[in-house]
Amino acid sequence: MKNLHAVFIDRDGTIGGTGHFIHPRDFTPYPFSKEALELLKENGIKTFACTNQHRISKGEASVEDFYDEFKAFGFDDAFICPHGSSDGCDCHKPSPGLLRKAAEKHGLDLLKTAFIGDVGSTDMLAAHAVGAKKILVLTGWGESSLTHYRHTWANIEPDYIAVNLLDAVNWLINIGSMKNA
Repeated sequence: MKNLHAVFIDRDGTIGGTGHFIHPRDFTPYPFSKEALELLKENGIKTFACTNQHRISKGEASVEDFYDEFKAFGFDDAFICPHGSSDGCDCHKPSPGLLRKAAEKHGLDLLKTAFIGDVGSTDMLAAHAVGAKKILVLTGWGESSLTHYRHTWANIEPDYIAVNLLDAVNWLINIGSMKNA
């Protein structure tokens, strides 16, 4: 994975949870998420959480609650949009503002990153906007992103459809190994 600078990972429905908001103190990662994050670290790949959390703007949690959670999970950094979808910010996915902020802060070439998420109309569109690899997981909203909501991102194809986060990480590492072989 020498060519991959970093992986952006969505929270709800990708790392754990149901796809719906769960306060960080009550959030439980899927059993395979820790292994997936460790595998990225072992391969020298930076990991960044990238999540929309509009409940912050409603006072139901704080940005610090999420930063602390992501730090505990072992992420290198976290990029969190606290706004609602109608607030007009440039950081709410599908807008690529969070990815661009990460690139600026960490000196990333976004063409050498990947985004793993469960929502086509936000995660995959944000990744597409910056040329990142797009990996849709079937956990959380993933299954319905491919069926009921496919029309909301019809012109975009994921680079890989993964069963879950661990499958996505294994795919990334394996394609990198094939390119470097």
